[in-house]
Amino acid sequence: MGRIPAAGGAAAAGRGGTAPVRVVLAGAHGHGWWHLANLRRLHSAGTVEFAGVCDLRPVEGLPEGVEFSGDLVELIGRTGAEVTILCTPIQTHADLAVKALRAGSHLLLEKPPAATFAGYERIAAVAGETGLACQVGFQSLGSEAVPAVRKMIADGVVGRVTGIGAAGAWERSYPYYSRVPWAGRRLLDGVPVVDGALTNPLAHAVATALAVSGAGIDGVEVELYRANAIEADDTSCVRLRMDDGTAVTVAVSLCADRRHEPYLIVHGETGRIRLTYTEDRVEIGGTSVTYLRTDLLENLVAHVRHGTDLLVPLERTAGFMRVLEAVRLAPDPLPIPDRFQEVGEERRVLPGIAQVTAASAERLALYSELGQPWAPGVPAAGTGAGRTSEERHATVTGAAERKAPAGPPGLAGAGNRPPVERRAAVTGTAEREAPAGPPGSAAETVALDVSGVRVAEYVVRAEVPVTSSPRPYLHPVRTLGGTAVTEVAPADHVHHLGVSVAVSDVGGTNFWGGRTYVRDRGPAWLGDHGTQRHLGFSWRDPAGFGESLAWAAPDGTELAREAREVRATELDGCWALDFSFTLTNLTGDPLPVRSSATKGRAGAGYGGFFWRAPGSARDRRVFTEDAEGEDAVHGSRAPWLAMSSAGWTLVFVQRADPWFVRAVDYPGAGPALAWDTPLLVEDTLTRRVVTVVADGPLSRTAAAALASEVAP
Repeated sequence: MGRIPAAGGAAAAGRGGTAPVRVVLAGAHGHGWWHLANLRRLHSAGTVEFAGVCDLRPVEGLPEGVEFSGDLVELIGRTGAEVTILCTPIQTHADLAVKALRAGSHLLLEKPPAATFAGYERIAAVAGETGLACQVGFQSLGSEAVPAVRKMIADGVVGRVTGIGAAGAWERSYPYYSRVPWAGRRLLDGVPVVDGALTNPLAHAVATALAVSGAGIDGVEVELYRANAIEADDTSCVRLRMDDGTAVTVAVSLCADRRHEPYLIVHGETGRIRLTYTEDRVEIGGTSVTYLRTDLLENLVAHVRHGTDLLVPLERTAGFMRVLEAVRLAPDPLPIPDRFQEVGEERRVLPGIAQVTAASAERLALYSELGQPWAPGVPAAGTGAGRTSEERHATVTGAAERKAPAGPPGLAGAGNRPPVERRAAVTGTAEREAPAGPPGSAAETVALDVSGVRVAEYVVRAEVPVTSSPRPYLHPVRTLGGTAVTEVAPADHVHHLGVSVAVSDVGGTNFWGGRTYVRDRGPAWLGDHGTQRHLGFSWRDPAGFGESLAWAAPDGTELAREAREVRATELDGCWALDFSFTLTNLTGDPLPVRSSATKGRAGAGYGGFFWRAPGSARDRRVFTEDAEGEDAVHGSRAPWLAMSSAGWTLVFVQRADPWFVRAVDYPGAGPALAWDTPLLVEDTLTRRVVTVVADGPLSRTAAAALASEVAP
């Protein structure tokens, strides 16, 4: 295939052609993993040619022929890339976007477009100068739900609109803010970052509300708060005065007890419309309709080749950037006193914050107007009368460019994929998950005690998204000294649930969560997530229990029944978790258990008993009796494996399967049922793992002694 010239006129050279569009990705770590998977998918479909990756760190497992460079301009020139996906830290967006455009490449620019309004204007100016396209990665704006709601408004379905309120409440653990240097920062080395709840993780709430409104902004009121020890806001709200006389409010927090799907309400004089934008679901008058999404890269490719209108052109995000600028210029977030929080080992929680954000959406009110004791202007014991109205709000006024209503998005390039897959492909992240079970249902837990010390809690009925493959799990698990050694729904893998039995493929059903690996295609959203359903306890005491579970496919068909036993046992100065399970095949045919490795993803043999640990890679160590480090122990058949950090050590003991280990990207380990070959379960499958949980780092000698003591 011939190379397209890198400078000047890439769009003209390709428009109307049928050859795949050459694409490079800048930023392959973090959220970049989703773009990697999407590029593999579109490359296999012949829509794009995956030409290269630019990153400052090595990227493993790139397809053959994909070039790598640490210099974006050099990579665009060398590959003749027509499109660059820019998924780098926020503070780098403006400079790199300008460089890519000047190098002759169209852009898919991750949100937020820039860290300042001036940076946004720089990108817009160069895009106009070069005549190249810049699509912004607000995935929710690729949904047909947005124009559907706008049409309902235009048709007067709910009468005159009086306002729009949006609400979102998620949870984030401490490691979320230490995963990269810019996380939770307003500035980094004097350079604006603006990584707050409104402007990054829940930025879609702002962008979607503005898209539904379609009006211009006359003024912005901002309130910023923080429960965590960070620079930026983790709990914030904004009220926009629109030039059509309506108000738009957005209230968000990253300090909820669990994930609550964000949504917005259109308030009309004769009715209301509710849009849950992460699910593309619109509810009105007792009916609910779920709409399709168009992949933003596919839409950009269709624009480059055939002139299809962009769904999220840069100019459509001007209103969002005015909100970001108001946040950037606002006073630093006010700290929320600890007495109003639940400060845990894993995260900080503001009790009832989901209800507070909901009240904001209902009343179009700011936090300070909702009677919250931690909000300014609300008297609280020992805090005085609070600040004045002027101090309370950072207000930015001035006319904003009125955005033209978005036309109905097409399905350019969507092909013949099933609707569920077509909708999910555009996001593939934590933001794209549907809740399992009725909202607000409480999770049932069982405690495990060792000599009167609470060492673990077992969540019997998990309130997690369907795409996390709901299953019982242990969390938090703690050392005798109280240090937490598990993590649930971390930002890097939201389907990791403490200690659980998770298998990526049992008879074609995903009991691991997340995407399913497809041979010669890569990870994909298939709508194949199963559920492990608690049926009952056969016995229970303070130290353990016996449990019966049903393993069900998405349509409810039971594939297997499980008998599980869990017991906490005291040791000298530490304790051990004894976890065993027997899976009985109910299908009448051999039941295949597969891992991603059995389908061609080398080293990805995960599946079985799995322990997701907390912490960062800085002080983490993994070792066996004769090996040290992830590369050396991953796939080994050592009788025991230890993982340790500054405050704890876990020693896993079993003899049946190879070890699946991750210690660099994230901390997790467990035996692999199907390391590189499918495991056929004719009748039953039984496994047992004993894990020593100890305070502090242990030596190899100490770990070996404990492993010998508890060996099954």
